[in-house]
Amino acid sequence: MTLKLPTSTGEFLDYVPRSTGALDARGPSPTSRVLYAAAHVVADPLADNTPGRPARPDWEATMAFRRHLWAHGLGVADAMDTAQRGMGLDWPTAAELIRRSGAEARELGGLLACGVGTDQVRDEATSLDEVIAGYVEQAAVVQDAGATVILMASRRLAAVARGPEDYHRVYSTLLEQLDSPAILHWLGPMFDPALTGYWGSTDLDVATEVFLDVIKAHSDKVDGVKMSLLDADREIGVRRRLPEGVRCYTGDDFHYPELIKGDEQGHSDALLGIFDAIAPAAAAALRRLDAGDVESYDAILAPTVPLSRHIFGTPTYYYKTGIVFLAWLAGHQQHFRMVGGLESARSVPHLARLYVLADEAGLLPDPELAERRMRRFLDLAGVPR
Repeated sequence: MTLKLPTSTGEFLDYVPRSTGALDARGPSPTSRVLYAAAHVVADPLADNTPGRPARPDWEATMAFRRHLWAHGLGVADAMDTAQRGMGLDWPTAAELIRRSGAEARELGGLLACGVGTDQVRDEATSLDEVIAGYVEQAAVVQDAGATVILMASRRLAAVARGPEDYHRVYSTLLEQLDSPAILHWLGPMFDPALTGYWGSTDLDVATEVFLDVIKAHSDKVDGVKMSLLDADREIGVRRRLPEGVRCYTGDDFHYPELIKGDEQGHSDALLGIFDAIAPAAAAALRRLDAGDVESYDAILAPTVPLSRHIFGTPTYYYKTGIVFLAWLAGHQQHFRMVGGLESARSVPHLARLYVLADEAGLLPDPELAERRMRRFLDLAGVPR
């Protein structure tokens, strides 16, 4: 049956959905790459998850989605920006999320890494020692949960630091205190404007050198680095200069197929928000790559790229809305509500286009369910049939 979908031009598109569902790619982890999906949280739809209120997740639905990712052989990267850290998910709730995910990972044998930041540090904090203390407190929770630490970029550090030497001090102190190697996360300002000038400079060439210097000085304590700059050439340049044994986890939601596939000088592993939405396709594609079938790898991931570019379109930091909308369409949760009221952060035409791209990419397991939910969403939005 045809759906009448609003477009960004003010016109309408008559769209006939696919009748076939998504592929089933549950199975063991791919062997040639390490893959993490940065996972979203499912809000409790009846709780006060309005802007500025403490986050109230639906814990069972949130854990069920992590089990879905593990079932496809992907690792879970939790309590990160995809889980709305800094955009609705406060530290007390993030800490509980880490503990619960840690328990699930131990039971299922799932790969788990969790974000460590400083979002509990008061905005008035002006010293590096306070920033370090905030990181240390959070790292203890992640290590107790049995997860790999992901040292996320800190808004407070960006505000307090006066130059590259401050970043050296903070990261050197933290890495030396950790029980096991960590992943360093460089999140660009397109994801969070408060991180402009991270690593001590707004000049990306200068910042890149500081980043690499920190890694090289502590390579034995760095499992890998995740770059979320949406700059494939810069990622490749960093990847080729990493010390032996340090992985490059792509965070580039625009260019991930070619970065993961790699070239004659190496490849990227992955820690991606878009893998939350495309887990079956990602798992299927990587298993084909494991088998040396590059053509099938390309064919599976190619239709996911337009969807990812749309979800992560400007303003990029609202990509979480598209991720949750797609999880609802795909039947992974019973509602389209978000902590912090972020379900309102994307327009109706934007989400209508997302539905089309997800359907065309074969990412909706139950097309009839997705169509019913899309019609319900359009009715509530006042779109005429």
